[in-house]
Amino acid sequence: MESFEQLEVWKKARKIRIFVMKVILKLPKEEKYGLFMQSKRSSRSISNNIAEGFGRFHFQENIQFCRVARGSLTETLDHMIIALDEGYISDEDLNNFRHLYSSCLKLINGYIAYLKKAKTGQDS
Repeated sequence: MESFEQLEVWKKARKIRIFVMKVILKLPKEEKYGLFMQSKRSSRSISNNIAEGFGRFHFQENIQFCRVARGSLTETLDHMIIALDEGYISDEDLNNFRHLYSSCLKLINGYIAYLKKAKTGQDS
């Protein structure tokens, strides 16, 4: 594989980032430096960390960046729940995000498992 852009997990993280940006544009102006920026940063962090991990030379470093991406994914879910609780987004928006969240989480966990297996095979 030549680029992180070929990773299915990165492609899914990209879809989440695009989805979150569309959703947070609905937030009121008073949330510009609060929930808007936090959601924007955490959703970007998912794909950013997957890409950065891909660029590392050691499996363990890549795994660690994937764990950070997983944390950012879960943080983004919390931001979306807050947006729902504050009445800024609809139940449908949150449910659509939850679908993306679940599929991305499975891909991240699968990629981590793959990297762990590859690391073990390399050590042999």
